[in-house]
Amino acid sequence: MDIEVHEIGHGKNRVVVIDNFLPDAHHAVDAAAALAPFPAESGTAYPGLRRVVTEADGAADAYMVAVLEQASPFIGGVFDAESFELVEASFSLVTRQRDDLAATQRVPHFDSPDPGLLAVLHYLNDIPGTGTCFYRHRATGIERVTPDALPVLSAAAAQELAQFGQPKPGFIGDSDERYEKILHVDGRFNRLLIYQGSLLHSGFIPDNFTFSSEPRTGRLTGNLFVRIT
Repeated sequence: MDIEVHEIGHGKNRVVVIDNFLPDAHHAVDAAAALAPFPAESGTAYPGLRRVVTEADGAADAYMVAVLEQASPFIGGVFDAESFELVEASFSLVTRQRDDLAATQRVPHFDSPDPGLLAVLHYLNDIPGTGTCFYRHRATGIERVTPDALPVLSAAAAQELAQFGQPKPGFIGDSDERYEKILHVDGRFNRLLIYQGSLLHSGFIPDNFTFSSEPRTGRLTGNLFVRIT
């Protein structure tokens, strides 16, 4: 494994990046392909397809367990966690075209204001130009959305809607008038990211992206949420 711990933005929030994470990561792609086709995501703002993995899913569940076992020392060491519990595990594919994105999908998002919720993201295909980016809201300086910051960010977003109008079509990508990009992590096969779900972030989707719905060719990721206990 090759490990980097980034301390990003004014808040020095930690983002863990681990390359060559699993010795047999290609088996995870096989497990995901066996579950295809994935259903369209409806419960969150994820722009594509998402298949929740349960204990009944055999090889896919074994893969998720392996991810947690390998990631646990970093969750404990970097985020000062004595223990944690799994909230949800899934495979995901970005498939929603730029012109079909809702306004909330065209700006950085956060998963939860709970500081104890961590996102564990495992890239399972090499799609050149893709990645995950983290942002600072320019007007407020917010990088991580805590319960106290949430109403501040919401009020500022309403003011910006009047000032700038709707966010431009497509995924945010680089910095714009609302948000400043503070970290860009390329998406690479068998690269793992761990970060607080309260950080403002977005997938980085290039102009030539094909939006494949096939696990073997699309932007396939293993996604886990854990809560520090």
